[in-house]
Amino acid sequence: MLTFIGLGLYDERSITVEGQEALRNADRAYAEFYTSELIGTTVADLESHHDVEIEVRDRAGVEQRPDDVLEAAASEDVAFLTAGDTMISTTHVDLRLRAHERGIDTRVIHGVTAQTATSSLTGLQNYRFGKATTLPFPYAHGADGLPASVTDTIDDNRADGLHTVVYLDIKVGHERAEEDEYMTADVGAALLADAYPDLVGVVVARAGSPDPLVEAGTMSDLADREFGDPLHLLVVPGDCHHLEADALVELAGADRAALDVV
Repeated sequence: MLTFIGLGLYDERSITVEGQEALRNADRAYAEFYTSELIGTTVADLESHHDVEIEVRDRAGVEQRPDDVLEAAASEDVAFLTAGDTMISTTHVDLRLRAHERGIDTRVIHGVTAQTATSSLTGLQNYRFGKATTLPFPYAHGADGLPASVTDTIDDNRADGLHTVVYLDIKVGHERAEEDEYMTADVGAALLADAYPDLVGVVVARAGSPDPLVEAGTMSDLADREFGDPLHLLVVPGDCHHLEADALVELAGADRAALDVV
């Protein structure tokens, strides 16, 4: 059995009760933290809190060389851990399909995701979000300016009146970075301000932690602020219902006159 377990958003306590029971009952536990991390804890603290040993895999160890994980799952109860909800990344869907090809049973135990936490913290209604996008570090995509994947997503969503979640790049073990690197919201806003200086953005920082932060402003304005420790993301509001606008004003300090209220 291969059980995919979402650890939630922040620390060793963010996992669901169901996930905790499955993890503690597993014969082996693997994890990856290259798609996202739990900023409020360490692998050692996870192991201590749940009384398990966890083998952390890099991207190649999950995407290219997962045979030992699958071989173990053929005869043992194996847990595969990620931050957030484990099936948000298509990497893990691929691993699940590989298990099915070998006749290995799988199950998924969900965790809280940044997407749903963002809706909750900002007051923006979840069904009014369009396609999400990820803003990479400039060195990671190699092109001048913003990638079309970012601008096309924002433009298309805005044309449809939908909100956009802009995930900010994380580089774990990248050859260009001396240590793990997390794009902060001021850096992301500065990049977006080149194309959208007056566009309203909403920063969500440390979702799932005891001290989450939500702040709104134009991209040019947000580029000059500091938002504390990671993880950060940005939201570009689309057309706002009046209750959504009320929430952004009250919860994020937005200028109501700058919002598109319908």
